[in-house]
Order: sequence, then structure tokens, then C-alpha cells
Amino acid sequence: MARAPYKRTAHRWRLLGLMLLAVFCAFGSFWLVQVMEGQADDARVNLNNDPDYIVDNFSFVRMSVDGKPRYVISGERLTHRPADNSSEIEKPVVQSLAVDKPPMTTTANHALVDQNQNRIELTGNVDIRRPASGTSQALHIRTEAMTILTDDEIARTDKPVQMTLGSATIDAVGATVNNATQQARFGQGRATYPPRQAR
Repeated sequence: MARAPYKRTAHRWRLLGLMLLAVFCAFGSFWLVQVMEGQADDARVNLNNDPDYIVDNFSFVRMSVDGKPRYVISGERLTHRPADNSSEIEKPVVQSLAVDKPPMTTTANHALVDQNQNRIELTGNVDIRRPASGTSQALHIRTEAMTILTDDEIARTDKPVQMTLGSATIDAVGATVNNATQQARFGQGRATYPPRQAR
């Protein structure tokens, strides 16, 4: 007895559906392997933290929320690393630009800038200078390493530091200088004040 025509057609449709499902699974597996390899490549790049750009003789200005310049960072070379959004700077110069406070200029051999936390780690011959103004004496600080919190205008170190304020000098281990309040705190050390002038 011959099969009914609709039963042969139904059998073919089932076979075609199975073949399409197999092809779909094969392409899906291929796509998944490609995606996984791409993520592995990205992870390897991030682990290496290779620089995405390098700029020689650069300068950039950081603005405040009200659109006024807060400080300028310049240097001989900037190397940016995308994995942690950090920048390494050779021969950095950091200049504060606040109009209501005395300007402060900081130089060093190297700097590591953490963009996410607005922090600058300075190392090697760190030198901070603030000229005298109507309300404050000239300030000069020297040390080998210092952290600057740019938004808070705070500089601090746990290394030996020498500060000259006017004609007085302080030699200490550790210091915190707040440019916003124009105050400084020092660790254990020695202060030398000039003799008082006779009235």
C-alpha cells in the first residue's frame, strides 16, 4: 500500500528542520568561539597595560566646575595607559591657577597621574615653590616623593622634607601642606627660626 503524499511531505519538512537546526548550532558555536577568543585577547592587552598614546612636550589645563582653570600640568613626555586610566610623566611641572590663592609651582623627575582619583604621585627631586603674597611668606619645599591631591589642593609625603618659609627652615620626616587653607603640618623634626629683630 503506497504512502499518502502528505506523509512524505511531512517527513521532508522534519528533515529540513533538523538540518537547519544543525546549521544554526554550528554557526552559533563558531560565533561563540570567536567572541571568547576576542575577550581573551582584550584581557591579554589589559594585563599588559600597553600605552594607547604618547605625547611629547605636552601641556593640559584642568578646569573647575565653574569653567575656570584650576591647574596646568606640563612635561617632556606623557604616556597614557588605558587599563587603569593612568599617565606617566617625565619632568612634570604642576602649576596651580586659582586667582584667590597664591600660585604654587611643583616640579619633579617623574609623575604618575591617577585620572580616576585626581591624584599625582611625584618622585625624584620634588620641588614646590610658592611666592610671597600680601598675606603669606614665600614657601619652598624639597623632598624625594610627594602625593598631590589636586582637587583638595593638598600635598603630602612621609619622606624626609625640608621647608623654607620666609627666613625660617624646618627639617622633618613627613609633611602635609594644604594650599587651600595655607597651613602645613610636619612630622618629627627640627625648626630653625631667625632671631627676632630689636624694636
